[in-house]
Amino acid sequence: MSPLSWFALASLVVWVWLLLGQGFFWRTDQRLPPPTEAHARVGPGGLPRVVVVVPARDESGVLPVSLPSLLAQEYPGAAEVILVDDGSTDGTGALAVELAARCGGLPLTVVSPGAPEPGWTGKLWALRHGMALARAREPEFLLLTDADIAHAPDSLRLLVSAAEAHGLDLVSQMARLRVTSAWERLVVPAFVYFFAQLYPFRWINRRRPRATAAAGGCVLLRTETAVAAGVPETIRQAVIDDVSLARAVRRAGGRIWLGLADRVDSVRPYPGLGELWRMVARSAYAQLRHSPVLLLGTVAGLGLVYLVPPVAVAAGLAGGDGTAVAAGAAAWAVMAGTYLPMLRYYRQPWWLAPLLPFTAFLYLLMTVDSAVRHYRGVGAAWKGRTYTRPRARSGETDGTLGHDDGRAPGFPET
Repeated sequence: MSPLSWFALASLVVWVWLLLGQGFFWRTDQRLPPPTEAHARVGPGGLPRVVVVVPARDESGVLPVSLPSLLAQEYPGAAEVILVDDGSTDGTGALAVELAARCGGLPLTVVSPGAPEPGWTGKLWALRHGMALARAREPEFLLLTDADIAHAPDSLRLLVSAAEAHGLDLVSQMARLRVTSAWERLVVPAFVYFFAQLYPFRWINRRRPRATAAAGGCVLLRTETAVAAGVPETIRQAVIDDVSLARAVRRAGGRIWLGLADRVDSVRPYPGLGELWRMVARSAYAQLRHSPVLLLGTVAGLGLVYLVPPVAVAAGLAGGDGTAVAAGAAAWAVMAGTYLPMLRYYRQPWWLAPLLPFTAFLYLLMTVDSAVRHYRGVGAAWKGRTYTRPRARSGETDGTLGHDDGRAPGFPET
């Protein structure tokens, strides 16, 4: 057989293994577990006290949609919202106060912690301030949610009920990202697909987990577990803060659940490829621990898994290599088939599935660009802040990798 045929067969073997042996990552049935019958009936005292903490930096564009959805939560218990204005220059804090006065609902407190201290990333510095204020209210749960996340009216109730019914310490939902523009349709569902491939939700949600991750846009965290885990102080340098948070909770003995959201949506627009490119390139190399070796391995892996099948089909047809065509087509078919459930979740047409190799090629370029940005000193840049590679102290990690061998590009969280 030709070398091309061998590569195509190798890609097919990998795809068969991914189909059957990677936690059925391609299925989209990991949704918020329903409360038990006992927890479905809320007692006279209602559900436990919750404080919602929202870190926000220059979010005036999305706040009119997201914040009213939090204030309008139909929660049968004590709840309030703390919005931490993280050095905004667009009037985010004043807008939040205005929205609260206009919409009513849950009580809102707006605070500003000032510039981050050395050794802290901006979002975690904001969370530190907000969580400290929240703990003074003695809540049983904290809901950490981003300023671009809109919640259905019963979202908080369902999150807390699920945590109480199933003994969970961290409940995280991957918000349904906005998919409106052509580039969003091409790139966004694939982001969630790649994330689930590297962090299979089933493996995370097992009683004996095989992976650890969270989605930072919507995290319900038991307060006593947060204290036991020492967060956010123990992950203060993390650029990929959500997965680092999950690791800290797991180390503290907490139970974690992660799944896809039905009633939690991101309202942040990414209309063009440039916006999506910057969002991914911001943190992709951080996920690789800033390692050139891991970068080369990732590029090679993406090439073998996603690019070899269509190349084998095209080159095989041109050169009369039937084995390469057959193996490449089979691998491509498995790839497209595993992508279809995610496209259905995002209500996108089936014909986007065969285009996954092109999207993977874009992610490959974004990852390489992330490394180039890092070595130019502008790698982890977000809203006027640039984070260099963190220096781990004794007994600490750099907070960039959430699973021992998992790597995924990350969308920003604030």
